[in-house]
Amino acid sequence: MEIAIHAHKPSTDKMDCIVVGVYEHGILSPAATLVDIASNGALQEFIEMGDFGGQCGETQILYQLPGLATQRVMVLGLGAHGKLKDSKFRKAVQSAGKALQQAQITQVSFYLLETPVARRSPAALSKILVQTVMDADYQFDHHKEPSENPRRSLTHLHLNVAGGAEEEAAIKQASAEALATARAVAWAKDLANEPGNICTPIWLAQQAEAMAQRTGIKSTILGPDAMAALDMRLLLGVAQGSRQEPRLIILEYWGGSDEQAPIVFVGKGLTFDAGGISLKPADKMDEMKYDMCGGAAALAAIQAAAELKLPLNIITVVPASENLPDGLATKPGDIHKSMKGLTVEVINTDAEGRLILADALTYVERFEPDVVIDMATLTGACVIALGHQTAAVLGNHEGLVHDLISAGKESMDRAWELPLFEEYQEQLKSSFADLSNVGGRPAGTITAACFLSRFTENYHWAHLDIAGVAWKSGENKGATGRPVALLVEYLLNRSRQTA
Repeated sequence: MEIAIHAHKPSTDKMDCIVVGVYEHGILSPAATLVDIASNGALQEFIEMGDFGGQCGETQILYQLPGLATQRVMVLGLGAHGKLKDSKFRKAVQSAGKALQQAQITQVSFYLLETPVARRSPAALSKILVQTVMDADYQFDHHKEPSENPRRSLTHLHLNVAGGAEEEAAIKQASAEALATARAVAWAKDLANEPGNICTPIWLAQQAEAMAQRTGIKSTILGPDAMAALDMRLLLGVAQGSRQEPRLIILEYWGGSDEQAPIVFVGKGLTFDAGGISLKPADKMDEMKYDMCGGAAALAAIQAAAELKLPLNIITVVPASENLPDGLATKPGDIHKSMKGLTVEVINTDAEGRLILADALTYVERFEPDVVIDMATLTGACVIALGHQTAAVLGNHEGLVHDLISAGKESMDRAWELPLFEEYQEQLKSSFADLSNVGGRPAGTITAACFLSRFTENYHWAHLDIAGVAWKSGENKGATGRPVALLVEYLLNRSRQTA
């Protein structure tokens, strides 16, 4: 995808299609007014016919309007004038992106950055626009028979700038950040959408190594023998029921000074989760290939950092495993010793994500991190608590949690804090080990984070439970790429602090 910034007039723009906004009651945006003037009132005449009401997300492509260099003008509904919020702006742009994909338009100019949106600058709108359009253009059809008429994708996206040089520079920077983020989101979705017979722990490690080589990131991959030498018995205990060997993926990006402590991402990489001996129901078990979305997000975020050459030191660690029922699989009631030395009674083998994360969270202590952020499709309870709109964030450092919530608001990849009070730890008591891997039905998201907190006492840490936001079910099921945008925005904010 090529992103360009220009200051053309709509009448002289020669792209395949230009997009202008129209509000309810026929109110034209400034760009739409220029189109109407150039076409001798043809746009206003179309509006007055009554077929287009200007509702948010409504689209209509008009062809060969007189006085214009382009062959197509997409009229995009923006809703009520003066009441546009960023969520509605994104909804409108998403509709435009889908319409562009359906029409197989490859080159488009957007004249939307002058749109008044509460608390959003033109640069911020450009970031929303680029990421939303690229997300709408995404398709995962790798395993379908090639069509005789391959789908044409968007190749050129131009943003019209109405302001001066300073605004143009800000939009150029924001769109570059958005492009790197969108690429990372697409890669995370590609990884997660692959079926479990392809996306195994070994395959995931190979993809990470290939990305690292391409971007100049250092990569290290540990297998079962190295894990055993490190006493990572929780990770090995989850993997022992599978014929697929586990892997610990370690990527290191050193873009900051030698004195700068690294930011560490830890992503759950369960490439398929059948629940182990505590077998899941068959319904929707196919979606358990998405249990590695946290790992995919962690890998994608460090890719974006490398592409943007951020002045930060960043490390990504992904414990990758399967969780299957087998004669060697961990049984309910088994006790495993963690790398930290704490023993864990495995009451439910389907609460395996926290087990592999625990050893990974212990492993990252060796990097003497500034902060550690883990992300995982960890609990169904999170879906009940926050639905499919918002991730949960919990942690042991108020400033880090606040920074992640702020990054989520800015990127529109939102997270919300849940408490991590000491009283919840009582639910993890075990009669036979240092702690149990489950705390019962009440506050399931919180007790899962409490479990992780026992392995993160030596550094600042936050946990993102993305079970409700990482993928969509139903007819159009697929990975969403969340929380890549949140993570990249957090890194961008940190990089600005070091400037």
